[in-house]
Amino acid sequence: MKIVAINGSPRGKNSNSNVMVSAFLTGAQEAGAETVNIFLAEKDIKYCRGCYSCWIKTPGKCSIDDDMLGVLSMLAGANVIVLATPVYFNNISGTLKVFMDRLAVTGNPLSKKDAKKENNAPSAPQATTKLMIMSNCGSSNKSQFEVVSNWIKKVTSLMRTDLIGEIYAAQGKNLSSSSEELRPAVNKYLQVLENAGKEVAVDLKLSKETEKLLEQGFI
Repeated sequence: MKIVAINGSPRGKNSNSNVMVSAFLTGAQEAGAETVNIFLAEKDIKYCRGCYSCWIKTPGKCSIDDDMLGVLSMLAGANVIVLATPVYFNNISGTLKVFMDRLAVTGNPLSKKDAKKENNAPSAPQATTKLMIMSNCGSSNKSQFEVVSNWIKKVTSLMRTDLIGEIYAAQGKNLSSSSEELRPAVNKYLQVLENAGKEVAVDLKLSKETEKLLEQGFI
């Protein structure tokens, strides 16, 4: 079992998104999964130019020379990809959006057929690769996740795979709070995230009980 997290927070390792992802991956590791935690904030990934060279001129190979190929190589063999993002303007972060746009290189049927001819051409994520979304926002209003939830469902459909979990944390700023009053509730929530990681690593799904506890949040 290989689980890869794509952290789309501009704050990288210091983000509340990483607090959530780290707890989840800890649980997955304890259950025996191989885990990879990728911080897009540390990568040089340029905007997609919409040139479609990766579809027409060089199938499966992007014309842009940056860190995207390396990130795609780390996704190879993943059973689960966890997309993590803070909520910015009621949507995913721009950092994650730029990365997702560059997945166009994996999306053309020609790339699947002809990319093998290119030594460095990435392969598209397989239909057996499941998706998850993990997000947090500063507000206590969970309606802020509506766009993110609709978006990940569209992405899952486009990639012809399954969405096996949506984890949303309101008042996410409290995840990294130093408040002694908040720590017990936050630690309890992080333990639920660890359990979620174990469940996904073993069963490729979240139990109803864990889903309910995650929905309750920590505040």
